[in-house]
Amino acid sequence: MEAIVIGLGWIGIYAPMALGAIGSVIGCARAGQAACGAMLETESGYGRYVGVSAMPSSQVIYGIVIMLSLNRTVTPTTAPGLFAIGVLVGLALMFSAIYQGYCCASAIAVSKSKSEIFGISIAPAAVVEGFAVFAFVFALVLARYLP
Repeated sequence: MEAIVIGLGWIGIYAPMALGAIGSVIGCARAGQAACGAMLETESGYGRYVGVSAMPSSQVIYGIVIMLSLNRTVTPTTAPGLFAIGVLVGLALMFSAIYQGYCCASAIAVSKSKSEIFGISIAPAAVVEGFAVFAFVFALVLARYLP
């Protein structure tokens, strides 16, 4: 039983990075597909399409920092906390990245027809990023209190 608890602790340490990476891949792929489509239909602005399509990649960076902050000796005492923080924050990062990719794809789609609204069209993606930052800070604060 102790081995299972310790195994769950190790999962918690690496979950923020792994789940953040999965979400970033899906989000960047979705936004990147929209960017490719927009490039076929417009004569300029390619750089901003590519830049916006990379926005969901930040969640994997948050996951790496959280993973490093959770990295400690895994014992039966620390394992439940590591698992809970790591998996729950990892899921928040994953979903944030996925849905940020949808927001970015929408911003790309509308700005190809009306380029003057590009700046405001990425506001929803920034709001979604804010939730990833909240989860990031939450994990860093809680990690300080683990033994």
